[in-house]
Parts: sequence; structure tokens; C-alpha cells
Amino acid sequence: MRKGFTRKPKADEPSTQGKNYITPSGLKRLLDEHKFLLGRERPAVTEVVAWAASNGDRSENADYQYGKRRLRQIDGRIRFLTKRIKAAEVVDPEARRSGQAPTRAFFGATVRYANAAGVERVVSIVGTDEIDLDRNYISWESPLGRALLKSAAGDSVVLQAPGGTEYLDVLEVCYQRIPVEPFLEPPGSESSSQPRPRRSTRQNARTQP
Repeated sequence: MRKGFTRKPKADEPSTQGKNYITPSGLKRLLDEHKFLLGRERPAVTEVVAWAASNGDRSENADYQYGKRRLRQIDGRIRFLTKRIKAAEVVDPEARRSGQAPTRAFFGATVRYANAAGVERVVSIVGTDEIDLDRNYISWESPLGRALLKSAAGDSVVLQAPGGTEYLDVLEVCYQRIPVEPFLEPPGSESSSQPRPRRSTRQNARTQP
């Protein structure tokens, strides 16, 4: 195995500022969640808050208090998603690459490597919004992702991890589709609830025998 390439990433090596590298399917998931929150969930919660506000004393109205808290959560998430989408730099792992690019690990690469004990592992280098440890999707900004960047099959890299220093042998680098779990409407969301008569907690208490 060739050992001519050894890369030890610097601790203070800067990442690209303002760029959110992401795969096409990862961006779609962000867009779908943003659309859901802005177009469906927020209007549904706003309707609940308006209804609850009409029931009287807001300080003792559980529906109103919960609705306002939920609106703040939704608005915060919408702001976060808006920033991530605006900064998105889409990189398609299946896009054609020229020169040495197809043989070296950059964003979107799937890398097979072995540690000093000979244990092999396969990881895909993705964006910070796409990390999925169950699928071995790692961020390009993680210690392992940074150690593998620009490496090729036959290279040896040094991983500086919180648990200590590891020496890894890169066995294979390829580019293939990286499927990202799609956004699914969360169970119990307000927009998915069936229309039903609503009564405030305070009103319910007054009508109890």
C-alpha cells in the first residue's frame, strides 16, 4: 500500500465562512421543512392562538400560552432554515469530475478506510445539515471529515480526535448518490389535526359539575 501521502489537519484550519455545502437531497429536505412550517404549521398554530385569545384571561389560558410558545419555536426554526437555505452551496456527488478529482476525497465522496487494527469502515462526507451516524454520514467539518479531505486510495492520514490520535489507511474513494432521509410531517403537528371544537382550559374547568 502506498504511504506517500500523509495529512495532519491543523487545529486552527478555517472552514469556508458563509458557505453551507449540501447535497441536492439534503437541500430538498430543508426546503420541504421550511415550506411546511411557513405554509401549514405556522398558520394552523396562529389560528389556535387567535381562538384561545378570544376565550378571556390569557394568563390562565393553557391553549394560548402553549400556542405562543409553539409560535416562538416555529419562528426560530424558520429563521434558521432560511439562513441555511440562503447560504446553501449545492454539490452533487454524482456530478462528473475531471482530472484527479474523481479519485480524491472532497465533499460528497464516499470513502472506505481502515484503522491501525485493520478494521474497515465506509463513510460519506456530507454537510452539517445531513449528518446521519446510522448511515455513516459525517460532516466535512468534523475531525474525520477534515482528515479524509483530499486523500486518495493508498494514502495514509492522521486523525486528531478527542479520544486521541489515529492513523488511517484510505482504501477507496468513490462518488455515488447519497440518499438523505426526506422531511416527514411530524406526528402530532397542529396542521395535521382534524378540525374539532376547541375550549380553553379555563372554560372547561368552569363547566365541570
